[in-house]
Amino acid sequence: MRNIILHIPNMLTLSNAFFGCLALAALYQGAPYESAAWWIALGALCDFLDGAVARALKVSSPLGKELDSLADMVTFGVVPASVAFRMLQNAGFAWASLAFLIAAASALRLARFNLDERQTNHFIGVPTPANTLFWIGLPFLLRQFTPSHHATVAVLLLLVVLSSYWLLAPWALLSLKFKNLSWHDNRIRYIFVVLSILCLLLLQWSGLPLLIVLYVLLSWLFFSPKQ
Repeated sequence: MRNIILHIPNMLTLSNAFFGCLALAALYQGAPYESAAWWIALGALCDFLDGAVARALKVSSPLGKELDSLADMVTFGVVPASVAFRMLQNAGFAWASLAFLIAAASALRLARFNLDERQTNHFIGVPTPANTLFWIGLPFLLRQFTPSHHATVAVLLLLVVLSSYWLLAPWALLSLKFKNLSWHDNRIRYIFVVLSILCLLLLQWSGLPLLIVLYVLLSWLFFSPKQ
């Protein structure tokens, strides 16, 4: 029984990859973006829980670390690239294929993270889950506007380049993990959580890209790695 319990974190990590694959299936079958968004939400939940459960059970292993990155590459690397690819399909394969720059940048981001001992209490560059939330919410946000086809393609290609860059950018960004509940140590996190709830209540899926922009701005303005 004890051995089964010790494998729970890895089972959650594999569930993350499983839900990421279901999101990919939904995207390439032409299902509504909502379907992919829900699978990604489940994958993100598993990604959060595997670390929390591992810490609670006091278990960790090199296998779990590598498995986590491989699962993240599916759910938070290939999926956002696939969202961008699907949104760019009408522009032709050549332009749409540039969407997979996001997947390549995500792979490098995850490999760097595994080797970078500085990223214990903060992140350097936008984390892959945050980048995925940006892209999974983007189709819903763009529905609020009616730009021309060429303008939409230009904006999407610009966002592909920006997204690939900010994954690897030398930006020190806030980790959203709470080590305690004090206001002094977590005021930026509390502000972000409150604003996130309000934004999602008002805009639902459309609010996700705005949340990621808010996360980056709050980190730039108020966070220092020394905190």
